[in-house]
Amino acid sequence: MSSIQVPPLGESIVEATVSRWLKNVGDAIGAGDTLVELETDKITVEVPALTAGVLVSRAKNEGDVVTVGESLGEMSANTGAAPAPPPAVPPAAPATAPTPAATPAATPAATPAASPAATPAATPAVASDLKVAPSAQRLANETGANLSSIAGSGRGGVIAKVDVMAAAPQATPAPAAPAAQVSDAPPVLASVAPIGVAGVARETREKMTTRRKRIAANLLQSQHATAHLTTFNEIDMTAISALRERLRERVEKEQGLKLSFMPFFVKASCLALKAYPVVNAQIDDDTIVYKHYVNMGIAVASDGGLVVPSIKDADSKSILEIGKDIGAVAKRAREGKLSMDDLTGGTFTITNGGVFGSLISTPIINYPQVAILGLHKIQDRPVAIDGKVEIRPMMYIALSYDHRIIDGQQAVLFLVRFKELIEDPGAMLVL
Repeated sequence: MSSIQVPPLGESIVEATVSRWLKNVGDAIGAGDTLVELETDKITVEVPALTAGVLVSRAKNEGDVVTVGESLGEMSANTGAAPAPPPAVPPAAPATAPTPAATPAATPAATPAASPAATPAATPAVASDLKVAPSAQRLANETGANLSSIAGSGRGGVIAKVDVMAAAPQATPAPAAPAAQVSDAPPVLASVAPIGVAGVARETREKMTTRRKRIAANLLQSQHATAHLTTFNEIDMTAISALRERLRERVEKEQGLKLSFMPFFVKASCLALKAYPVVNAQIDDDTIVYKHYVNMGIAVASDGGLVVPSIKDADSKSILEIGKDIGAVAKRAREGKLSMDDLTGGTFTITNGGVFGSLISTPIINYPQVAILGLHKIQDRPVAIDGKVEIRPMMYIALSYDHRIIDGQQAVLFLVRFKELIEDPGAMLVL
């Protein structure tokens, strides 16, 4: 037997949540096959099998919090034993066909009560893509629930025990499936959740994931450890919108890049940080550490929560190079394939609430950085231009900063410089 242990998770990360098991007890495992996925506050870690064998036991269930080095389960490292467990799961009749006497002997040994339950349990197993937690499978065997008609509420559509519990009282009528989708509460709460008139739970409880807990802790740390202050400005987006519109089709055709506003915002931020380097600094005890490079953090909303991957050395890259890097890192974020390198080393962060319709906000500093730039919705508004009122596409911007080392003057001048560059984008090409 060999123990499946929680691997090192990265710098300063000591715990993770079991996201989902990809293998069941008794499955034959090949060397390198992914056994289980662990979710940390930053990334999803795949735990592979080091050798071929059979998964013998699972010590942790989905949703359990584990620490580095802790045992997740055990597997047989003896590849010769691999063929033995699988025949124990499907009917063993073909293997023992030459000896008819062996079949009746094997049936009582396997517990007589298990024979009738095996028929309903086998029905949902026909679908190869059906993902069922072991506890849910056992309950389905006991109750005769049809797993193929139950929608899983677990990560990746895994059918959990609570899903089977919710469907069990209504397993006979066909319309029972929607009821299984209602409750994604932990099993211990499902039996006491208040039920409304329509049979829908009035409230549910969901345990915070490791990532969500870590995000909450980081935000509180930022608020408590910094002298938080926010200053605002607004930008006339006319010039940058016209430039982007003029170049978009050609850039997509020649570079394969869908040109958004973000590469321009990143480039303008890098130039403004060069003019006011304290906004790109960090505090180390009683020392100010000035960074002579910009690793630009881009806040990305993913299914697992907010992540902030960084574009390394963004200050030394062109607008098109920045655009390609943003596209690549955003794709990895959506697919849950960000690496620790993606998520560490940032020196300054941009967050764009405008894509969700936010008009104005006060973003929280991504500690231990000392400033974060908030971008917002572009909206047509009346503004005074050369003594006349004109309708222009305007956008509010906000800089939240640590007042311990950044004075109000520097924060305001940073925003003014950023505004100048966006309103005259040609300047970014010659600087």
